[in-house]
Amino acid sequence: MNASNHTYRPEPLRMTNQRKGILEEVQKARQHLTADEVYELVRKKQPRISLSTVYRNLEKMADAGILARLELSGNQRRYDWNTDMHHHARCVRCGAVRDVPVDAGVELDLGSQAINGFAVSGFRLEFKGICEKCR
Repeated sequence: MNASNHTYRPEPLRMTNQRKGILEEVQKARQHLTADEVYELVRKKQPRISLSTVYRNLEKMADAGILARLELSGNQRRYDWNTDMHHHARCVRCGAVRDVPVDAGVELDLGSQAINGFAVSGFRLEFKGICEKCR
């Protein structure tokens, strides 16, 4: 087979006990957690797990599409259990992040369009404001 015709497909991610524990805590929290927050939750059940193991596995699960990686402005990287298309609202005072559903009637197909020389592969919309708790 000609290497140039071969499409790269990552190996399926094996679900180890550590990954199961990490995924379980992210799903149970139903929030957008940082790696440090995930680590604090996971080590209650897996005291020997290291912070670097949590970071590495969160990244692998995000690369595999099991979790969504969030890089919101003014914030640490967070991880989201909800991989369906949605947007986020971030409180500028406390940093809380909430899901904002995408209107089912609005679709944007940017796959074939170029914006300022970029071939767009995706987008995320972030709303900034002050949450109910901080008002």
